[in-house]
Amino acid sequence: MTRPLLVRLVEDYWGVVLLLCAWQLWVVISRFNVIVMPTPTAVLRDLLSHPDVYLDNVGVTLAVAAFGLVAGMAVGTGLAVAAWFSAITAGLLNPITVLFSSVPVVALIPVIARLLGYDTSTVLAIVVIITFFPSFVFASSGLRSAPPGSEDLFRVLGASRLDLLRHLALPAAMPNLAIAFRLASAHAILAAMVAEFLMGTSGLGYLFAKTKSDFQTEQAFGASAVATAISAAAFLLAGRVERWARERYS
Repeated sequence: MTRPLLVRLVEDYWGVVLLLCAWQLWVVISRFNVIVMPTPTAVLRDLLSHPDVYLDNVGVTLAVAAFGLVAGMAVGTGLAVAAWFSAITAGLLNPITVLFSSVPVVALIPVIARLLGYDTSTVLAIVVIITFFPSFVFASSGLRSAPPGSEDLFRVLGASRLDLLRHLALPAAMPNLAIAFRLASAHAILAAMVAEFLMGTSGLGYLFAKTKSDFQTEQAFGASAVATAISAAAFLLAGRVERWARERYS
């Protein structure tokens, strides 16, 4: 029997409701000024009062995050395929990608901004940098996860290296790539927002920075809440893609 929607929401997200209630009580009892800490109801009221402000910036952040996610997945998968084709290439790429991904993104933003400019292109580049590494790691592992003996069988049948990639390695890597997609989809929103916060001119990160400096704390918290909701939704939707990939290619 299908549970009612309200019952499912309460059962699945009661922890979030409890946290919001505790936040409301803490602010009310402590009598914090709204500039210091707004209540959840004040944040919700601002969200409902200025939907156009949020929607405009959500569109910018979502577009950059989506393009950056696709590009980052493509770059990471392409590098993993290059490493799969050649042991020499793998020896070159593995340490470079680890080193590149270990640099704090906050330190990269000023450098990339000097190269690409203080606009959306830098935000897009940051999202690509954040999302390419999970796809590289998981794709590299997946390309080498074919069933034991299957590669030898393909070679006995006269398959070329490209045939092995198309018909064996890539299908075997799809579940791993779906995991990378699930992880990177939530991080893409966060990466875009961090870049917008530091040097953007639009988007949720820029809205947060601007309203925070103007002491519009409700709107700053509202931008954070919207970004959190989008990240969670992206993670859940990507989980559906992962389940489909596991059923299709496992």
